[in-house]
Amino acid sequence: MATLNLMDARFPPAGITDAYGNTGSMKFLLGTDDQGRDMLSAIMFGLQISLGVGFASVILAAVLGTALGLLSGYVGGRLDSVIMRIADIQLTFPAILIALMIDGIVGGILPRALHEELKLYVLILAIAASQWVNFARTVRGSTLVEKSKEYVQAARVIGVRPLFIMVRHVLPNVTGPVLVIATLSLAIAILTEATLSFLGVGVPVTHPSLGTLIRIGQQYLFSGEWWMTIFPSVALVILVLAVNLLGDWLRDALNPKLR
Repeated sequence: MATLNLMDARFPPAGITDAYGNTGSMKFLLGTDDQGRDMLSAIMFGLQISLGVGFASVILAAVLGTALGLLSGYVGGRLDSVIMRIADIQLTFPAILIALMIDGIVGGILPRALHEELKLYVLILAIAASQWVNFARTVRGSTLVEKSKEYVQAARVIGVRPLFIMVRHVLPNVTGPVLVIATLSLAIAILTEATLSFLGVGVPVTHPSLGTLIRIGQQYLFSGEWWMTIFPSVALVILVLAVNLLGDWLRDALNPKLR
């Protein structure tokens, strides 16, 4: 007697009968994917990948952008002009295009096997490189305000080194806006990662994110197996909405004028 191989079957969500007469069970609340894996488990794993890539890229972008913005605002002069012109040029390109370009350049330099092995780290670097500008411009503006204040002038008079002034005195006073931008940039990073994964140039297939699940599911959308793309899409929308709401709350909490 033939037995049913669950790894080759795609079951609908619990309580739903698909076009082939398969009825979902409580074992798979959100159905199964194209390989018979539980969609709920796949979405939870995809959330971890998307959040991990988003957090890593935002942290890297915040560190790079804050450092460049601090140097640009405090040192000024030719260094300020060079950094800000680079930022202005990058702002003319969409973030997704910058990420695609960096991924393509790295893929052309590295051997194919090595590129596949380092694809996750290349993706983080590409997203971070597309988002450092917002941090740099915001920190530069705040630094220009802070360096003209009396406590900075007093530190200069007593002979404190500029690097110590930037790190010890100016930096703590410009981190408020950075936290707000980081939260809002996290949502953009998650969407960028999902877009790149949907296009097939994001995370490797061994680490499927929400974008990868949506890309795989859309191949079966018109065959009646809608749950494989709808549920990951809903999870992505909820995740981005939650991050945006957190960013709005942080903005209100860190800005005394809005209290």
